[in-house]
Amino acid sequence: MKKEENNELDFLVDKLTNSIENVVTGDSFQTVVSLVSTSDLKAITKKNGWLFNWKFEHKQPEREVYKLTIAGNQNVVQGLMCVEIKQDHVYMHLVENAPFNRGKAKMYSGVPGNLVAFACRLSFQRGHEGNVSFLSKTDLIDHYEKTLGAFHFGGRVMIIETKSAIKLINRYFKNLDL
Repeated sequence: MKKEENNELDFLVDKLTNSIENVVTGDSFQTVVSLVSTSDLKAITKKNGWLFNWKFEHKQPEREVYKLTIAGNQNVVQGLMCVEIKQDHVYMHLVENAPFNRGKAKMYSGVPGNLVAFACRLSFQRGHEGNVSFLSKTDLIDHYEKTLGAFHFGGRVMIIETKSAIKLINRYFKNLDL
């Protein structure tokens, strides 16, 4: 029997941008979110500074692992997200910035917000009205309420509902029909 991981998410939404933004220049770059391939995972390791075991996540048959890249440069992964499509919503297992997008010396801001907006978009595409849930570390509940429009359901459960999902999607994905 496989070990069920119940991770509390502890990503910080550094800035809600229109795509991702170079911290030094302020330039915005359009992004692409796509499924992670087995070959992508060769460089996505703890040895290379990633915090989670993404190979484990990728092997779980009920989960989908997505990468965020800059349009035109899909070899450099800016961030990752693992989701599971539930009966009535999308559940986010993990969200992680690339090692070079963390801390004071990070290169790009907006990566976590971009990935959460994609999860909301995916929820609409799967017929779940933008509903997304995740477990939060206790000290980040207020942060997710303020930055993502999520609400605290109880315990550590956070939910992004339709109205907040639409706001996030409209910020990151222009001219889309839901």
